[in-house]
Amino acid sequence: MHEFEADAAVRADVFLSERTGLTRSAVKKLADEGRLFCGGVPVKAGHMLKAGSRVCLDVPPPRPVRAEPEDIPVEVIYEDGDIAVINKPRGMAVHAGAGRVSGTLVNALLYRLHSLSSINGEIRPGIVHRIDKDTTGLLVVAENDAAHLSLAKQIAEKTCRREYLALLEGNLKEDAGTVETLIGRDPKDRLKMAVLPAGGRRAVTEYSVRERFPGYTLAQFTLQTGRTHQIRVHAKYLGHPVVGDPVYGYKKQRFALGGQLLHAYRLTLTHPRTGERMVFEAPLPADFCSVLEILRRERG
Repeated sequence: MHEFEADAAVRADVFLSERTGLTRSAVKKLADEGRLFCGGVPVKAGHMLKAGSRVCLDVPPPRPVRAEPEDIPVEVIYEDGDIAVINKPRGMAVHAGAGRVSGTLVNALLYRLHSLSSINGEIRPGIVHRIDKDTTGLLVVAENDAAHLSLAKQIAEKTCRREYLALLEGNLKEDAGTVETLIGRDPKDRLKMAVLPAGGRRAVTEYSVRERFPGYTLAQFTLQTGRTHQIRVHAKYLGHPVVGDPVYGYKKQRFALGGQLLHAYRLTLTHPRTGERMVFEAPLPADFCSVLEILRRERG
C-alpha cells in the first residue's frame, strides 16, 4: 500500500500518476478494482482531492514480466543496484507499444541488469520517464520499487532536472524564455500532440540560445513538465521546429537524418538511497555533431 498527501486540489488519478509514474489508465484500473482510498474510503479515479488529503493506492504484486530479455547493445553510464542511467541511441523505443514487442530499451535492460522496478508492470519495468524513439540521450531507470517512487516524486516535484539540446529551424527571436501552454492530442490527427486552447494538460518548457547560425539555432531546453513530445511541440509552437523532426518539422529537410536533432544531454537527480545530488552528461551523437560542424564552417 502506497500512501501520499495531496498538496493542492487535484484529481486523484492525475495526482497519483505524477507521484508514482503510473499512467492515469492504470490508476483508474486499480480504482475500479477498489484499490484506491481517500480517508480510508474507496474512491474513483476522478475523485477530487483537497490539500492535505491522504490518499492510498494498493498496487498488487506484479505478474511475471512479459517483455523478454534481449542481448541488445546499450550504453549504461552508471548503475548501482538502485538506479541505472542510460544513454539511449536514436531509433530505440523505450518500451513496447503498438505493433512493437522487441528491440526496445526494456528488452535490453532485462538482459543487462539484475532487477527492475515492478510498479509500471509487465511492459514497462523500471521505466520512470521516457524519451522519444528518435530522441537521443539520458534517462534514469529504477532497479527497485523504492527507487522508482523516489524518482517519480522528484520528477513530479521538479527536483529532477532534465536538460536537452536541440537544433532548430530558423533563428529564435529571444535569447531565452519560457513556453507555457496546454498540450493534448491533435484533434485533426490523434497520432500527434498539439498546443490546445483548452482541454489539454499544462506544459512548461524553459529555453535559451546556445549558438546561432544562418538559418538555424542551437538551443537548450529544460523541462518543467513531462508531456508527450513536449519539446518538439513547443519548438513548433515557437515557429522553429526541431531539425529532422519527421512529425512536427518541415517536410523538406536539408540534412539526411534518421530523426530529430534533440538530445537529452544532462540529467540531475537526488540518489534515492544516499540522498547525494548527482549530475550526468552525455555527449552529442555523431550525426548531431556533423551537422553542427557543417554550420560552423559555413558561418566562418
